[in-house]
Amino acid sequence: MKKLFLIPSMLLLFTGMLLTACGNSGSDASLKSPTLKTADSTKPGEMSETGENERNEGKNDEKDEKKSNQNQSNMTKSSDPKIKTIENMQNAFKGETTASAKYADYAKKAEQEGYHQIALLFKAASTSENIHANNHKAVLQESGAAVPAVKPDYTVKSTKENLEDAIKGESYEIDTMYPDFIKTANEAENQIALISLNYAYKTEKKHKVLYETAMAALQNGAVKTLPTVYYVCPTCGNTYETKAPARCGISMTPREKFITILSL
Repeated sequence: MKKLFLIPSMLLLFTGMLLTACGNSGSDASLKSPTLKTADSTKPGEMSETGENERNEGKNDEKDEKKSNQNQSNMTKSSDPKIKTIENMQNAFKGETTASAKYADYAKKAEQEGYHQIALLFKAASTSENIHANNHKAVLQESGAAVPAVKPDYTVKSTKENLEDAIKGESYEIDTMYPDFIKTANEAENQIALISLNYAYKTEKKHKVLYETAMAALQNGAVKTLPTVYYVCPTCGNTYETKAPARCGISMTPREKFITILSL
């Protein structure tokens, strides 16, 4: 009988232990907090990819703003007629300095090819362009602006090709360069620049006609009919062939002061 009594008792005790264990397990599970993982979670001291992109975008925006401000500043400077006039005078100085050197070499080439009269024309034009360059230089110095260093760059070809180049250059100065420069100088009310620019502009008109006449003579085999003496006004560079007036038609400079071109 005792054995039979012990078996049910042990069964009851074992069942109670199982129920207690199950209860504790459920309680522990309910006490644990869930752990969430996100794509943006980072370690301390690290910046997320999104944050890095935002920082880079901020830097790019700042650079774009600075660039825009710089461009605006440059536009303001380039549109200021006073500043633009100085830039134009520097470019005009470069152009006239180059033309003077180029025409001097064209004169030597014409003489080598037996075109003495055309050589004298180039020599006169070279002298005139040098006067223009010095006038432009004086304007820059009067304005306190830098006088650019010039290293003339050109190629000497045949006399015919050199005349074509000269006509092309004078046409550009007459049709485009000097009219634009004079317009800007007017807006800037820069009187001394206007004087220098107009001296050159009016003289280049005469040079173009002289070159075109020389080209026609060269093509027709009539070079020897061209003038053998030229007169250049030392004030404005105005150029006369064969005979000079009592006073320069541009600057009113008296004939006695003119530069006479009889030889190279």
